[in-house]
Amino acid sequence: MKVCISNQHIRKYNKNVILEHLYREKRASKSTLARLSQISIPAISNILSELEAEKRVKNVQEDKSLRGRSSGTWLIAPEGDWTLCMNVTPTSIECQLANACLSPKGEFQRHIIEAPTPQRLLAEIEKCWHRYRKAWPGPVINLALAIHGQVDAVTGVSQTMPQAPWKEPIELKYLLEEKLGVRVIVDNDCVMLALAEKWQNPASRQDFSVINVDYGIGSSFVINGQIYRGSLYGSGQIGHTIINPDGTACDCGRYGCLETVASLTALKKQARVWLKLQPHSPKLNPETLTSNQLIAAWHEGDEQVSRWVENAANAIGLSLYNFLNILNINQIWFYGRSCGFGEEWLAMINRQTGFNPFDHGDGLRENATQISFGQLTRPQQVMGIGYLYVEEELNSLA
Repeated sequence: MKVCISNQHIRKYNKNVILEHLYREKRASKSTLARLSQISIPAISNILSELEAEKRVKNVQEDKSLRGRSSGTWLIAPEGDWTLCMNVTPTSIECQLANACLSPKGEFQRHIIEAPTPQRLLAEIEKCWHRYRKAWPGPVINLALAIHGQVDAVTGVSQTMPQAPWKEPIELKYLLEEKLGVRVIVDNDCVMLALAEKWQNPASRQDFSVINVDYGIGSSFVINGQIYRGSLYGSGQIGHTIINPDGTACDCGRYGCLETVASLTALKKQARVWLKLQPHSPKLNPETLTSNQLIAAWHEGDEQVSRWVENAANAIGLSLYNFLNILNINQIWFYGRSCGFGEEWLAMINRQTGFNPFDHGDGLRENATQISFGQLTRPQQVMGIGYLYVEEELNSLA
């Protein structure tokens, strides 16, 4: 059956386009919106009037001297709900408050916490929310939580959380909404990074991936402008691709996963085992070895560390090579503390993916594979999770 596209459908689509540009630009004139959306200025005027009547957008006259010659600028209505964006682990909570148009309010904060139980973790999240509620008593402050591990984004349940001393799922959305009386939305921390790139980086394409190489290795895929989660919300588990079937046991229950070779946890484990076998180790102490010390040793040219890091980079590159051939996503942004290894580490990864038979290097540079370090600041990264509310609003109009 053919689907007929009516004027009403086109109108809704155009409203969506205008709202999307306003969330990206924060403020824009009619002429700017017309240029970005390729919609005529008279049509833009009509759409903005409708959105203003729905109290979704607001017109601001910034310079009274221009009144009569300028229609001012437009922005998302500031009277809407605010969002407290959080990146949550069992040992820390990062927070960035954002207003209705997802512009930052207040300072970015990082709190070290001790959460040996799910109840303690929930209590720490509540404590952070109350801190912001006290400082900003006016607007409704909803929660957007980025959680490491497998998350059911529909029910808001953290299924598994690596690094946590507990194994049971946590119904974060239900429990926090009951306790705080605000809306709560939950997703994976790599989804947070992907949304941050999608909404805050003008250079991002319709298809791209973010790879987070830290104590574990995670990823998130954006395909045709949309986060791809998979039916079981397990998409992006690149850290659990098998590198060596006879390798080290992984926390997932299998052997030889990429995480067991190339994550910071794996590198520190290799270093500690080796250091304990050395009679003299003047620089590194296996009992107190940190990720920063490991990265510093790499930059100092430590021979053994260089060997481990090179093996890790090659393993990541090989996994990406397979990934590129399967999905043909050719824009990849790297995040995580492993980015501290720098350009040489990234070049090793690039060398492994440089043999992609579908990247012909034929001069179409906009289609060539691009593997780079992400450039967004940490507050921008954390604020990415707040765009779940934006996408929910836009989907409701579609």
